[in-house]
Amino acid sequence: MKKDEKTNVMRILEGKKIPYESHSYEPDATLSGTEIATILDEDPGAVFKTLVTRGRSGAYYVFVTPVAEELDLKKAAKAAGEKSIEMIRQKELLPLTGYVHGGCSPIGMKKQFPTFIHQTATDFKKVFVSAGRVGFQIELSPEDLIAVAGCAVSDIV
Repeated sequence: MKKDEKTNVMRILEGKKIPYESHSYEPDATLSGTEIATILDEDPGAVFKTLVTRGRSGAYYVFVTPVAEELDLKKAAKAAGEKSIEMIRQKELLPLTGYVHGGCSPIGMKKQFPTFIHQTATDFKKVFVSAGRVGFQIELSPEDLIAVAGCAVSDIV
């Protein structure tokens, strides 16, 4: 990616006049979230991953959790008002969201799904999420992320 090239996430944030910083690393979809936090030299608690699920009703939900934590499917279902929730298959991600595995962002999906962010996001001045492409992260205030992605804050890990 050239220095002046932007992802859709960056264009959305700029269009809404939301301040952010972009960070890049060697694109590698096999890196774990904690490895990305180490590359960024950031607290893994401030680096968030985006997970897409389907409820028993067939509705889709997005959960944004710290990279070192596991989504608690029971808590996630309760937050979404579903009896149960399961992760979608990796092959469903791109057609559903417009993002590939390792580059999924809660900002700018093809369709806006109900989105939940773990409550610890508000403990940080800045948080990191994918910029919509493998190898790119954005840093922004949790309040701005919550607003732009339409997140509900919940205990989901």
